[in-house]
Amino acid sequence: MDTAMDSDCTREPAVNRFTLSCDSVAIYTGSSAASQTKLMTMSATRTKSRCELQTACGSHTFEIVGYSLHKGLGKGKFIRSGNFAVGGYDWCIKFFPHGMDSTEFVSVYLCLLSPKAKVRAFMEFKLVDQTTGLPSSIQFSKQADLFDTTDTIDAGATKSYGWGYDRFMKTSDIEASAYLRDDRLVMECDVTVIKGPKVTETTIGEVRVPPSDLSKDFGKLLIAGVETDVTFKVKGETFEAHRNVLAARSPVFKAQLYGMVGVDNRSCITIEDIKPGIFKALLHFVYTDSLPDVQDIELDEIHEDEDIMKFLLVAADKYAMERLKLVCTSMLCKSLDEKNVAATLALADLHNCSELRKACIEYIASSDRVGDVAASPGYQHLKTACPAIFKDLWEKAARLA
Repeated sequence: MDTAMDSDCTREPAVNRFTLSCDSVAIYTGSSAASQTKLMTMSATRTKSRCELQTACGSHTFEIVGYSLHKGLGKGKFIRSGNFAVGGYDWCIKFFPHGMDSTEFVSVYLCLLSPKAKVRAFMEFKLVDQTTGLPSSIQFSKQADLFDTTDTIDAGATKSYGWGYDRFMKTSDIEASAYLRDDRLVMECDVTVIKGPKVTETTIGEVRVPPSDLSKDFGKLLIAGVETDVTFKVKGETFEAHRNVLAARSPVFKAQLYGMVGVDNRSCITIEDIKPGIFKALLHFVYTDSLPDVQDIELDEIHEDEDIMKFLLVAADKYAMERLKLVCTSMLCKSLDEKNVAATLALADLHNCSELRKACIEYIASSDRVGDVAASPGYQHLKTACPAIFKDLWEKAARLA
């Protein structure tokens, strides 16, 4: 009977105590009052997981040629870019020359075109400086916006699927800036789509290592000028550096600095064929593997119609810094137009930049403004200095015809 079981007071319970710690589980057992208690220890299981948002990034360049001709559209009217895909969704840019709510400002929107979709995304709009070819950030979202086309009925209902800036920039400021040259405006839009969370299991004790700050530390080394052992005199300006760093980054610097005989540890090298501002930017790239902000590159000796990237490409070629050449090539490819493409092609041929050369030839061959290209000052120089290029150019044009 149950009562009989309840009356047996001499039997000890099977388990006296259960103790749980972070690292182990200890169980004490005993069979009788006279038996010795035995200790059994088992390792505890410790697990950990991490949730991270997955993203997809993309960028689109929208070139508006004949900017002044679009200004007659009126308030609330827009021109749009071609479609582009980011994160598996289709997008476009809408540009309102006379604004959405005020004709004093231009308006810019990023619009989701994919139907029946909900997408969270960040956006950043930039304008390209026509004198340097470098983009500058104008407006960006501080938090992700929700683009929703699930309930869109009217395709013209911008607010149902687009986010942007009614007062993106004053019209007068754009027209007085270097962003607008030869009636041409170039805009870039960076889109970051949030695709959803991803949960991963990790091991206890795993330490997340932050991104490398090596380039930042080397940049500080250049600025501080501590223990420098070589001096450059560039058209009257003096720059101090570390020969070990220069030699590690450039085979030309290595041969120049360690191939010198009979010089002391404070070698002074004179450079006459590079502008001081360009050489300073070159040193910045040597130490940090990145270019400084365009506003930090001194432009006193550079005409406003000249492209900083062309001077940097020449310097990169001189010191055999291939990655810097490719960075300059990428920038120059983005800034090609009818007036500069011929001169850029001659530069690419002279400095053996195959990717830039290819981009220029394709631009000229596929352009509907060949007459404008032929009228540019660089075209006549191209015919004289680089006659072999014309064979590739016309063969390309023939294939596209």
